[in-house]
Amino acid sequence: MIVGIGTDICDIRRIEATMQRRGDRFPERVLGPAELQVFHARRARTPARGLRYVATRFSAKEAFSKAIGLGIRSPMTWRGCEILNQPSGKPYIQLSGELKTWFEAQGWVAHVTVTDETDYAASFVVVETRPPAP
Repeated sequence: MIVGIGTDICDIRRIEATMQRRGDRFPERVLGPAELQVFHARRARTPARGLRYVATRFSAKEAFSKAIGLGIRSPMTWRGCEILNQPSGKPYIQLSGELKTWFEAQGWVAHVTVTDETDYAASFVVVETRPPAP
């Protein structure tokens, strides 16, 4: 059963302006450890790819926070929620710390998708009850 749906659209130009003002402090505040590694690798290849990566992760975390009904307040934290990719490229949500404990106690599972196009990044998250084990 679906317990929450969240969506978010992010203007990549706003993320770019923030990063110009704050440098790496913004991605370091918003991205978890595994995401930071991907960000640095993508930015090293092409700065625009690094920027889009930060924007899609920011958008996905906003969508996730809406889907679970908390917004960005405890136990939801930017770094406690990472949006990573399976080897196939499919994005997934990896939680840690208090957020992971809280989310698992609810018996929920989350699904995420992200996209970006020129000036915008968008994401969609569906949270549902975990199906019973067979």
